Amino acid sequence: MKPFEQFPDRFRKEIRYVLTDIDDTITTGGRLTSTVFEAMERLQKAGIKVIPITGRPAGWCDHMARMWPVDGLVGENGAFYFRYDRGLKKMHRRYWKPEAERKQDRERLDLLKRKILKKVPGCRVASDQAFREADLAIDFCEDVPPLDMSQVEEIVRCFLAAGAQAKISSIHVNGWFGAYDKLAMTRLFFEEVFGLILDEVKDQVVFAGDSPNDAPMFGYFPHSLGVANVLRFRERMAAAPAWVTKKAEGKGFAEMVEVLLA
Repeated sequence: MKPFEQFPDRFRKEIRYVLTDIDDTITTGGRLTSTVFEAMERLQKAGIKVIPITGRPAGWCDHMARMWPVDGLVGENGAFYFRYDRGLKKMHRRYWKPEAERKQDRERLDLLKRKILKKVPGCRVASDQAFREADLAIDFCEDVPPLDMSQVEEIVRCFLAAGAQAKISSIHVNGWFGAYDKLAMTRLFFEEVFGLILDEVKDQVVFAGDSPNDAPMFGYFPHSLGVANVLRFRERMAAAPAWVTKKAEGKGFAEMVEVLLA
């Protein structure tokens, strides 16, 4: 991982899209600061599109798509993308799976939830679960005392044993049934919203993240970036970012924007 302050001018001039995780990447201590909100607005004013790629739930993503300075977003680790057309005042919602399949998945996840809570003491269903449509989020440090990483990995094993996918974020273990992830839905977003093949424009993208569930994005994008707190997961990621900021969390994101717009 190279310091992002060394990001070459020849790359910086080509950037047209900033994709970013949310929790502990643009938030600081769980909150979105005015500095980060302004940084996203600055990117948009510079003609750079901003697209959060998050594990957060559909209910939150609806609000973000409407109220934040973003050009759409991918939520629940790839279960959908939302995009709000401000001119037409219309929300576009695109899911990976149809409603009937999501309903079946929710029933399976509900059974799995009981097994996980029984097997891993101290974990809890995430407080934002009520607003989710496609996955199950198990909290291991957001609103509960932090669990040991061995316990977090046991939660992952429970998901995998049931045939689900599972990803560790900085606060939750997210599990779902389906052959998708953040990268798969990002490909679909670029194709359907921008009319672009992601493989052909990935050099125009910076992706910012901070945890193992961002590994598919880190491995795919040449200009992937981790805010400084990503270093705590260095040994647990299948792929590491190419660049890293000096500062952590939202301050690291703002640092990245300063470099891009210098």
